[in-house]
Amino acid sequence: MLLIQELFLAKTITQEKRDALARQVETTGKTEEEILLQEKVLEEGALFELKSKLVKVPLLKPQSDEIPLEVLELISEEAAGNYSMVPLFKKGNMVGVGMAYPENVLAQNALRFLSRRQNFNYEIHLITFSDLHTILKQYRTLKRETKKALNELGKEQDEVLIGLGQNADSAQMSEDAPIIKMVLVILRHALEGNASDIHLEPSREKLNVRFRQDGILHLSLFLPLSVHLSIVSRIKILANLKIDEKRLPQDGRFSAKINNKNIDFRVATLPTLYGEKVEIRVLNPQEGLKPFEKMGLSQRNLALIQAAIKNPYGLILSSGPTGSGKTTTLYAFLQELNQEGVNIVTIEDPVEYSIDGINQSQVKTEIGYTFANALRQILRQDPNIIMVGEVRDEETANLVVHASLTGHVVLSTIHTNSAVGVILRLIDMGIKPFLIPSTLKVAISQRLIRTLCEKCKKKVAVNEKVKTYIAKNIKTLPLAVKKEMNLGDGAFVYEANGCELCNFKGYKGRVGLYEVLSMNEEIAAIILKNPAESLILAEAQKQGMLTMAQEGIFKALAGETSIDEVARATEEI
Repeated sequence: MLLIQELFLAKTITQEKRDALARQVETTGKTEEEILLQEKVLEEGALFELKSKLVKVPLLKPQSDEIPLEVLELISEEAAGNYSMVPLFKKGNMVGVGMAYPENVLAQNALRFLSRRQNFNYEIHLITFSDLHTILKQYRTLKRETKKALNELGKEQDEVLIGLGQNADSAQMSEDAPIIKMVLVILRHALEGNASDIHLEPSREKLNVRFRQDGILHLSLFLPLSVHLSIVSRIKILANLKIDEKRLPQDGRFSAKINNKNIDFRVATLPTLYGEKVEIRVLNPQEGLKPFEKMGLSQRNLALIQAAIKNPYGLILSSGPTGSGKTTTLYAFLQELNQEGVNIVTIEDPVEYSIDGINQSQVKTEIGYTFANALRQILRQDPNIIMVGEVRDEETANLVVHASLTGHVVLSTIHTNSAVGVILRLIDMGIKPFLIPSTLKVAISQRLIRTLCEKCKKKVAVNEKVKTYIAKNIKTLPLAVKKEMNLGDGAFVYEANGCELCNFKGYKGRVGLYEVLSMNEEIAAIILKNPAESLILAEAQKQGMLTMAQEGIFKALAGETSIDEVARATEEI
């Protein structure tokens, strides 16, 4: 217990504390360094400076955040993890090795063995746990792993491609095959980076790999065009698609166990000028199945929705563009309603997440099993609650309205730009205005906005541009609500900055922006008399409904997001 004893001798800790720390080391199996940091006896930097003096090994802060691949490969990932040692640099035949435990005899022996086998000399440096973990992550960066797989591919390209085309059983193929490894690396990094989508896009000279993270597409990797056919073939095998069909789009899905999690992936192919484009939707249950309290709903909106779904019948519609979180909202409703005493049946295209206790049915338009036809059949299944993936046409609209009239709770989505627009869209689809007040309980419109990184967000004074934007969007708010906003001298908001935690993007995660329109007598009267959007909106706002832009402004003033992000999601600033 070298460090603990030294701290006691220096009177940094008492004898009782020394004995307590020593007991923790003995009973937990953790090192004294880990215990001292856990108990916050010393900061990491001070702890390792003290250790450097005691073990007489210089403490080194790595100069580069990116260790060259040829240097990193001098010590394998397995050895680096087992012995807490990593290569830092190479000068001629001399390799700088960083170790968190340079006093460890087993680690010293392993390093001697590696140096003899690879014929290099070495000098040892002490490094902190943080620097060790940062470098260990580099073993698994997307570019390094795909580069390694490409190097392994080499002359195997033709053989691998032939194998992919002939053998439709992926279980029979070696998991070490370079193309298989490359696909797994791409999938794993998408999952670890919380990407919602993966885009594989062939161009004239290369294959672009883009990840959609927090709603924004980022170019993550370039691959040689020569591997495009092999990668697409591998994905088609996984999704049970036709490998030799390149002229028509195809849809499929597959499951994979990644980082000990069972993840579903939805695949869509599209013929393009330079070959097939592949879009893969990452269906991570931890992201797609969220409870109400984690969706970003305000107290008012949450209360209205919870009251609506407790009704024994009625229609609840969620609207918004593709990728706005409509399906996530419906799944949250289903999880809230999923009780033993009710029969819930869904019609989806496609079924995104499997939920125990719910009967989920997949639409198959190619054989005539459409939303409308499926809904007719579902009504014979004695349902209490029905979820229809989307109201796409007049026939489906009429069916969901009449299903809600006959004593069912019906949940669905519809494409409009606002909550008020849901009412007008139903009328446009042929629904009689007098039917809407008695069936529609709640209309929801939503968008997803990125949330600021809590670690690095920057506090800034509200400038004139921001004041003008806010003033324009809060005109229709009641005076009492306006007073809650502090927009006088000294008012401030937050902006994106960027740090390691958020990969220097300034944002980390997303939250919903909602408009929730609840049906009542006043709005019903307007629908029956003159269903104009401006009149319905004015009455809804009078009763407390906030538009998405207004909700976003409140979130920006609370430090959850930035005004720029609210404007991006709702309108141009």
